[in-house]
Amino acid sequence: MGASLLTIILLGIVEGVTEFIPVSSTGHLVLAAELLGFDSEAEGTFEIVIQLGAILAVIVLYWRRFWDVLVGLFRWSSGPVAFTRNVLLGFLPSMAIGAVAYEGIQRMLETPEIVAVALIVGGIAILLIERMTKRVTTESVEEMGWKTALGIGLIQCLSMIPGVSRSGATIMGALALGVERKTAAEFSFFVAVPTMIGASAYAMLKSGAQLSAGDLGDIAVGFAVSFVVAIVVIKAFIGIVTRYGFAPFAWYRIVIGTVALVWLMAR
Repeated sequence: MGASLLTIILLGIVEGVTEFIPVSSTGHLVLAAELLGFDSEAEGTFEIVIQLGAILAVIVLYWRRFWDVLVGLFRWSSGPVAFTRNVLLGFLPSMAIGAVAYEGIQRMLETPEIVAVALIVGGIAILLIERMTKRVTTESVEEMGWKTALGIGLIQCLSMIPGVSRSGATIMGALALGVERKTAAEFSFFVAVPTMIGASAYAMLKSGAQLSAGDLGDIAVGFAVSFVVAIVVIKAFIGIVTRYGFAPFAWYRIVIGTVALVWLMAR
């Protein structure tokens, strides 16, 4: 990729900080890459695959929850079965649509102006949904009905537009469908695991032959940095959401999106 180690580390930090908060990690990576002058044929693959570092953070932090689900599946217990069904329904729509729209998504990753506009629009949407959503009908992933899980999965497909935010689309979709705040945030973590593993595997399959040893080394560094940073951010995020809701992230999106759009137009 020809990028400096500092640039790779900074991009890894950006990924780790933004993956699970509703501000769009991919959008931030696109803007950060533009700002840092990170330009390569493997850039899109790098931006997708280093997100696996943040996904590993979820697996580590919630390992007991995943282990209990795995054990419960062997016993065919109702809670673990419902958990698995709901996570799969939250993941499958994006897998199907993403495979079809892959080339278009890659092209959008090369247009930072799309990211800036999506950040602003998404921030306004979060403020509106938080204000309009009052009724809570679901307080755990296991309680979630299959229609709700599928609805969240369909809404998550909006996040294929860089800047929309996968976690933001998932969380806001969940809130709009009556899911409690903390549960909505955790469901977005759980759905991220198969979603990003699938996206990364597909990206590597499509571009693996073109990746050099240097590209793989850069991806490994970005992966490790994003993992460490995401461990810290996930814990802090749940605390902020429980106490303040999602409005702080909405206002951040609007401000950073506006600044980015002005900067991009003024270049």
